[in-house]
Amino acid sequence: MTTPGPVLEVADLQVTFRTRLGTVYAVQGVSFAVEEGRTLAVIGESGSGKTVSAQAVMGLLPHTADVSGSILFKGEEVLGRTEHDMRDYRGRNVAMVFQNPERSLNPTMRVGTQVVEAIRSHLPVDRRQAHERAIELLKMVRIPAPERRFHEYPHQLSGGMRQRVVIAIALACGPAVLIADEATTALDVTTQAQIMDLLLDLQQETGTALLMISHDMGLAASYAEDVVVMYAGKIVERAPAMDLFADVRMPYTQALLEAIPRIELEPHVLLPVVGGRPPDMSVIPAGCPFAPRCPGVQQDCREQAPPLREHAPGRWWACWHPCGERVPT
Repeated sequence: MTTPGPVLEVADLQVTFRTRLGTVYAVQGVSFAVEEGRTLAVIGESGSGKTVSAQAVMGLLPHTADVSGSILFKGEEVLGRTEHDMRDYRGRNVAMVFQNPERSLNPTMRVGTQVVEAIRSHLPVDRRQAHERAIELLKMVRIPAPERRFHEYPHQLSGGMRQRVVIAIALACGPAVLIADEATTALDVTTQAQIMDLLLDLQQETGTALLMISHDMGLAASYAEDVVVMYAGKIVERAPAMDLFADVRMPYTQALLEAIPRIELEPHVLLPVVGGRPPDMSVIPAGCPFAPRCPGVQQDCREQAPPLREHAPGRWWACWHPCGERVPT
């Protein structure tokens, strides 16, 4: 009997974009793994490289992108495959739920037709079998009256129901990995919780590995088992969720946590924010990329970038002076 390993392994992923103004270093040496039945959250501000990393896994980057490193799906290399092979890989092996369901669904096609199209593009079934499978999927994602909704158009559904249809399409061929890229950001808080609960319930039923891309530390704390924090195209902290939130070591992670809205705040009080701006990704700074924004920055932080190292079993961070180890100034 073989010991199960990660379903998806990303190693030393590098992504650069060629632009008229020069090279943009979007992802720099990112490595992570997603195991069957587990949820990995990749957290960071806009521009941190988390979505680009997910698009590289899906093979959805534009021709202006140069990608290197390794992306293994069940031990087989994904990078370098032909577009024909990638079309088969997407949907059957790895699927993605995007942020805005309005952009994911065709407004001129009935909901059921779009689910059927996703099924028949990958599975050798006739139209009747695909229709039955589509109804099953709509039931699976808890859409009420699925037989009636099958014949409706996206504009006839609520935002939460449209996102459920997108999830049904993503699950149409039983992928081993599901990537949720800010899948709940466009929804209200109640619907957001419903969608996340649905994803986790489906994960338990199917054993799918879930890669959750988000800027929301609260979502990661509530739903993920493992967390990767990205900043300026790099991983700056990585740990099991319970360990990370119990003992944050990276100042950037701490700043993200402090920026979470809290119910105990006084009315009309400005929410805390991460001060400063992310770095220009066309220029790699000499020191720690978070140094200009870090409240505890010291001279060595400006001179040399700290490496990402495993300081304790399962606990990785990239900081010369992590939280809890600083000398008061």
